[in-house]
Amino acid sequence: MSKPLVAIVGRPNVGKSTFFNKISGRRIAIVEDVPGVTRDRIYADVEWTGRKFTLIDTGGIDPRSEDVLLSQMRRQAEIAMDLADVICFFTDARDGLTPDDEEVAALLRRTHKPVILVINKMDHSGLTDVQYEFYALGLGDPVGISSTNMLGLGDLMDEIVKHLPPRDDEEEEEEGHVIQLALVGRPNVGKSSLTNRLLGEERTMVSDIPGTTRDAIDTQFTAADGTAYNIIDTAGIRRKRAIEDESLERYSVLRSIGAIRRCDVALLLIDAQEGVTEQDARIAGMIHEEGKAAVVVVNKWDALSKETGTLEKFKKQVIEDLKFMDYAPVLFISALSGQRVQNVLPEVNKVWAQASRRVGTGALNDVLGDAQMALQPPMMGGRKLKIYYGTQAAVCPPTFALFINAEELMHFSYQRYLENCIRKAFGFEGTPIRFSLREKKKEEVNK
Repeated sequence: MSKPLVAIVGRPNVGKSTFFNKISGRRIAIVEDVPGVTRDRIYADVEWTGRKFTLIDTGGIDPRSEDVLLSQMRRQAEIAMDLADVICFFTDARDGLTPDDEEVAALLRRTHKPVILVINKMDHSGLTDVQYEFYALGLGDPVGISSTNMLGLGDLMDEIVKHLPPRDDEEEEEEGHVIQLALVGRPNVGKSSLTNRLLGEERTMVSDIPGTTRDAIDTQFTAADGTAYNIIDTAGIRRKRAIEDESLERYSVLRSIGAIRRCDVALLLIDAQEGVTEQDARIAGMIHEEGKAAVVVVNKWDALSKETGTLEKFKKQVIEDLKFMDYAPVLFISALSGQRVQNVLPEVNKVWAQASRRVGTGALNDVLGDAQMALQPPMMGGRKLKIYYGTQAAVCPPTFALFINAEELMHFSYQRYLENCIRKAFGFEGTPIRFSLREKKKEEVNK
């Protein structure tokens, strides 16, 4: 299940980023630093009173400005609001209620999302009366905080959790599961072309649904074999050469996050003429860290001049550039001509089945036993790692609980070795594998 999204929005300089940094920086947030993925300035995964959600930082909204850069920041904030389940609307106690606040409030009311009105910079008791003027916005009781001084942050977090959508862990599939398929990648790599090609060749029933952003459309269809899909197609942002600012990339990443979070399988499209770029690696990092099944699709293969061995060399380079995701199959297609497009959905079905697969505890422990016989577990300070037993704790991604004597003895390289042994025995092509390490004393195991 994907985590709910909470967007922080408001005018410039009302303390949005200060709040974001306090939450993530003090480890109230669960922040994962992913190589190649600039997550820290964009969003943080947070857990509060047992609920996990994602906090999105946005640029300030200036409703009146015609400045190109500010309009891009406004656009970024609008996308975040479209994606969000809950919106925290930040205002400034020192400035009081401003006309810009009123315009932003009007914008937020049109989203029909839960909005929490936050009055920041409530640094001293003399500002208490200021809160009353914000009732004029019609957004309910405001929450007064001071991000800088860490005042009232717990109350705000409680309020956020109160407005999160209910857990839907038990919801599923009497009518059969619809595979959520996200097409992600940089602008102009052929996402929409592939969407149209898949729908045109495989369609038996199609319906268009307004997407979670005004730049995305969800399209449900049933393929000829009866498998139901929902394609999440995100349009790329056309980078204007005159604007060199991270806000463009920032909301590009936000849009990718929205698609990846909702999907079962991600198709990462790469332009054959350009190879794997830094941005491709960032998006791949998001897919991997979210634990999603993935297929790497090299598009525009027909536009590349080829000689003997070109495909194998290119594939080897893709795997090297995305080595943290070397489990993902690589397809070479042309969405424009239709070359090999017929292979995409069968590959999607395969990796989804692998991500959903469960293995028996007995078979798993046979593999773990053989692995330890072939390569002895590491030692540290005279102590040797002991793996008492393992069991599969979850699917999507496949997650294995390993009961061991001491977590600090499990070296990353040995964990990677165990992953390779499990993949060799059971497959799991196209999906990441997770381990949950649980310490147990020998006498507990014997019991």
